[in-house]
Amino acid sequence: MKLKIKAVSDKIGKDIPYPFYATAGAAAMDLCACVDEPVEVAPRALVSIPTGIAIALPSAEYVALVFARSGLGIKHGIALSNGVGVIDSDYRGEIRVGLTNLSDTPYTVRPGDRIAQLAVMPVVQAELERVDSLDETG
Repeated sequence: MKLKIKAVSDKIGKDIPYPFYATAGAAAMDLCACVDEPVEVAPRALVSIPTGIAIALPSAEYVALVFARSGLGIKHGIALSNGVGVIDSDYRGEIRVGLTNLSDTPYTVRPGDRIAQLAVMPVVQAELERVDSLDETG
């Protein structure tokens, strides 16, 4: 599938890379911080970091999901403030990454830092069936 991507900042492709797959086996693309200067994430604080890009998924059969980078969480306590970001097929605005600092130490996000991962996945919209009971499980 082709994913259309638009730079919404003139820094993209010059100072800040477009999203990229770090390895041939990577399931998700790295998203980078598109900021003018370092941003400190204080302990227990929430910040919204722009990525400088917008995307157009080809149809409602796809969703883009923003996941945390495991290294940031394990080494520094930096996580996504919303758990997982869901980018619907009809969203065309800039992708922003909400970060929170779960540690007791301030963390600094610098321009171009890899801050999250973007994965594109198929979507199944379920047809709901209302029932009075469900099958028992073990």
